[in-house]
Amino acid sequence: MTLRGNEAQAKTRLLLALWDANDRESEIKKSALIGKLKRNQEKSSDYEPIYQTLIEKKAIEVVSSSLKLTAIGQQLLADGLKSEDFKFDDRATSTKTANPLLRWIRQNCLASAPVMNGNGKKSAIASYEEFEPVALEIYDRLNRDYNLDNLVPIYRIRREIGERVERSSFDEWLLKLQTQDAIQLIGGEMPELTPEKAEDSIKTALGSIRYYARRL
Repeated sequence: MTLRGNEAQAKTRLLLALWDANDRESEIKKSALIGKLKRNQEKSSDYEPIYQTLIEKKAIEVVSSSLKLTAIGQQLLADGLKSEDFKFDDRATSTKTANPLLRWIRQNCLASAPVMNGNGKKSAIASYEEFEPVALEIYDRLNRDYNLDNLVPIYRIRREIGERVERSSFDEWLLKLQTQDAIQLIGGEMPELTPEKAEDSIKTALGSIRYYARRL
């Protein structure tokens, strides 16, 4: 293998290049994508195991021979770019990689900063597309800050989002996150359960209550 750097870095570079192509509404095939990634002494075969792993994880899907980054892929990309282990090789960094990274930062970091209205309150969340990254960020923060072992109470997510989302929309969109395989909603028992905590959990179509969310 002649891959420069480690596989985690190469995976993030691959996801970033695919995000850039999709964001520009450009169709891109596997050979062209890997062609963008190859650096001196690297071979296309070096990226094959990484590509296959991302396909298996459903981070990438093939639509009419063109590659598309899925929601899972977007989250893996965000995680990869946030990792302290990720870095560009200074000798190989060019506008082909630097400019897509700058565009990603502008769209996902600057644009995702809470927007305040004239009263200094966070703006309402009006769509599932806006809800998904906010809910997942809150999940990750609660899980990390309170050592919840990947089992985050739904009532805490709901209360963190607060009035930015209507209750019915929160229920609908959280259930959609499950159908999109982003999270799993889990029942079981909750210590010190109160009527308020139960009310702020979520009820399935069959009437079962789910108290926890787990990232997939």
